[in-house]
Amino acid sequence: MDTWQRHQHIFRLINRTISHPICQKFNMTHEDLHVDGPILLVPNHASAWDPLLVAASLRDKQVYYVASEHLFRLGLVSHVIDYLVAPIPRRKASTGMDTVKACLRHLKAGHSVCLFAEGEQCWAGQNNPIFPATGKLAKSSGATLVTYRLEGAYLSLPRWGRGIRRGRVHGHPVGIYPPEALRDMSAEEVNDLITRDIREDAWERQRQEPVPYRGKNRAEGMERAVFLCPRCRRIGTLRTKGNRIFCSCGLDLEYLETGFYRPDHPFSEIAEWDLWQKEALRSRDFTREGPDGLFFSDGGVSLYRLGAGHQEELLGSGDLLQYEDRLECAGFRFPLKDISSMADVLAGRLLLSAHGEYYEIRSKTPVCFRKYLEIWREK
Repeated sequence: MDTWQRHQHIFRLINRTISHPICQKFNMTHEDLHVDGPILLVPNHASAWDPLLVAASLRDKQVYYVASEHLFRLGLVSHVIDYLVAPIPRRKASTGMDTVKACLRHLKAGHSVCLFAEGEQCWAGQNNPIFPATGKLAKSSGATLVTYRLEGAYLSLPRWGRGIRRGRVHGHPVGIYPPEALRDMSAEEVNDLITRDIREDAWERQRQEPVPYRGKNRAEGMERAVFLCPRCRRIGTLRTKGNRIFCSCGLDLEYLETGFYRPDHPFSEIAEWDLWQKEALRSRDFTREGPDGLFFSDGGVSLYRLGAGHQEELLGSGDLLQYEDRLECAGFRFPLKDISSMADVLAGRLLLSAHGEYYEIRSKTPVCFRKYLEIWREK
């Protein structure tokens, strides 16, 4: 049995074993995908369980998933994952060209690939932009492009949340495009097609047909997504407990089973809050932490340099400080103009590329790294 045959056998065994209980856990319905030959599968990305949710529609069609590179730095666990399913590593906060080449090698060899082209789970129930190189990859792969949409997955397990909320999830292929259908399209047109097909707005859907998503402590962890209080305009003062998100200034909102807030002002849902806080960062309409130009900070973080072969080197530990023009961590200074890319992964890791090097900032306690990412994006 060669490596690909082993991966096919393992994929089928795992899928047949876990798909039914996972669908029950999420109250998920799905439509099966029937396409011969290699496919490039592009779903939307709303939750950490999306690869397993998408797999429910694949049945016996094995795919190689593109996965974040940090999964390859977990020691023995990484070796087991690599042996069983051999995911394609994607270095977040990098150009991703090595990932594109690896995808093409698989597709040209007749294998199928699943790429979450948004790159990361959405924070507020609405899609992120897809990688600009996705359309070019689809056109040059020679494989059938399949777009796929998960509906309801965000409210079942939001990126910031803790625990699954049982509501309703549905997964289905949206478009099936053989190579000849893409031949006369530009890469930008293919990107537009993918963006249209995988578009999912949790709030638009909930307003049309409200569905309760039942679970305990529904609001806990939300301060990882929304970090700017609309009442006092301070950053990092929001807290959550049970079904509430609140601030010491008196802000107090209940997160309902439908995902909306009570009271429904100043925001009715998290997407409205997210849009507002991004604009406040852009216009610098928030309260600074210090008189010396310090925007905000977090303590107890560690800085690592990441090398080839998933190696890492501890550079130091200390405070993470955000200023108007720079990020400082454990005594190292990173001018924002020199940071070429940045990504927030898991609950306590911030990745960045600068000066041709790749770094990771970690915290053992929950930290809202997203605020640093958004300041960098608005530089």
